[in-house]
Amino acid sequence: MKKILILILCLAALFIVFITSCSQSAGGDKYRDYYEIFVRTFYDSDGDGKGDLQGVIEKLDYLNNGKNDGKSLQITGIWFMPLSPSPTYHKYDVTDYMEIDPEYGTMEDFEELLRECGKRGINVIIDLVLNHSSSRHPWFLSARESLAIDPCGAEVCIYEDLCREHNKHVGYYNFHNEPGPGRTSNRMPSGWFYEAFFWGEMPDLNLTNEDLLVEIEEIVEFWLGKGVGGFRLDAVQHFFDERTAENVEFLNWFMEICRKYNEDVYVVAEVWNNAVTITRYYSSTVDSFFNFPFAENDGHIRSSILNSTGERLAKRIADWQSTIRDRNPDAIDAPFLSNHDNNRSIDYFKDLESAKLAASVYLLMPGNPFIYYGEEIGMTGSGRDENKRQPMVWSVNDSFGMTRRVPDTEQRQSLDAGVFEQLEDPGSLLNHYIAVLAAKRNHPEIARGEVTAYETGVRQICFYGVEYNGKTVYIVHNLSDTEQTFELPQETSPKSIANTLHPAGGESKINGTTITIAARGTLIMR
Repeated sequence: MKKILILILCLAALFIVFITSCSQSAGGDKYRDYYEIFVRTFYDSDGDGKGDLQGVIEKLDYLNNGKNDGKSLQITGIWFMPLSPSPTYHKYDVTDYMEIDPEYGTMEDFEELLRECGKRGINVIIDLVLNHSSSRHPWFLSARESLAIDPCGAEVCIYEDLCREHNKHVGYYNFHNEPGPGRTSNRMPSGWFYEAFFWGEMPDLNLTNEDLLVEIEEIVEFWLGKGVGGFRLDAVQHFFDERTAENVEFLNWFMEICRKYNEDVYVVAEVWNNAVTITRYYSSTVDSFFNFPFAENDGHIRSSILNSTGERLAKRIADWQSTIRDRNPDAIDAPFLSNHDNNRSIDYFKDLESAKLAASVYLLMPGNPFIYYGEEIGMTGSGRDENKRQPMVWSVNDSFGMTRRVPDTEQRQSLDAGVFEQLEDPGSLLNHYIAVLAAKRNHPEIARGEVTAYETGVRQICFYGVEYNGKTVYIVHNLSDTEQTFELPQETSPKSIANTLHPAGGESKINGTTITIAARGTLIMR
């Protein structure tokens, strides 16, 4: 009996080790495939024309149904644009950092959403806007009221310290007696000025204020306590007038606070700038910064596809990873094509095959790719911000659950197939996204590994290897619209083609050391 008990205990221990190993290899770390959602225009569950959290819950099976049935993207992370109360449609001017906007639902709805995401292995990160608050936030209203009764009219106000002493909220913002150089200054009826870089209704927060830092820590503790897995930080280069050293110092403080409450927290930040500037921010302990150099209509992905410069693209991917990991060995790249501030990518790729190839490129880059909602079905939108945030097209034949456009939207979608129609079309952009993500799931090396670029002598071919835990996976893209044949570089050793993606048709094959790859095709090789 004792021997049987010992055997059972040993088997149980082995099972635990096996499960742990599977969990880690399947993405139990910070590596995820993320999907950005603007709740307002995603899915309407109650018929009021506005998207809501219950609508997101209803559509979670589309994002990840836990099956490999080709009916779901199988994403493993969601980034929500701001969810907190706000007077604007986009909600980047927050009035209460620890609540849910009633337009979207209740805190109970959000807690249910977190539970449902947890069942599907989806990590949830939320937008946290710390550069500014709303001018209607109680902090700002309180400060403005104190300054309104200040009788000072002198050039240098002798009452400023008195105001700060009697109302801590005065110190939460950057108030001045006169307009300051370099930043947008807004005059209040009392004669005081306040800094607001983006808009007068978004007063900038003073992130050096100790009392405000206590508030921020409480906000972080609140959301991480709810089960949120991390944050997307908005406009971090503007925290301190684009003074990188001060911004990095604040980011390090913020990460220390986050890890105090969740050591596995994941944070991605926005530095909407060039490669040199973004690289400097990787000297912080923030996990990821969005990869703007490869994104948008002037980024490396689009220009490489447009000019069929595959070898150059492979080198850029390898160089970028090397550059950011030199600054932070734990850096996780965050590639994307477009987001809520950028023109939709289909508007500059134009043809379906190029859009599919672009999807193959960025989803198979190392790091955590971010898919903007609707990107996977080719939604359009350019110009003013509202055009880029149009309602998700679930069907072109059935408007059930579709939201209304936000005010001031000037454009309409030109899609002839929504989610439902594209799921039934094997050649659709959506099914290509599903296929790429399915292929990627079989190869954890792709997201996590170290990249080495290789030259093939064919400039249209993007060829690089990704090594992780002693194993190497090779990614090959044909950036031209014709079939290409090349010899494997001598320093590589792929034995077989594990996955093929052929958005323009055709076929690929390996014959000894000779590779033939279809037009716009992608190979994953082991």
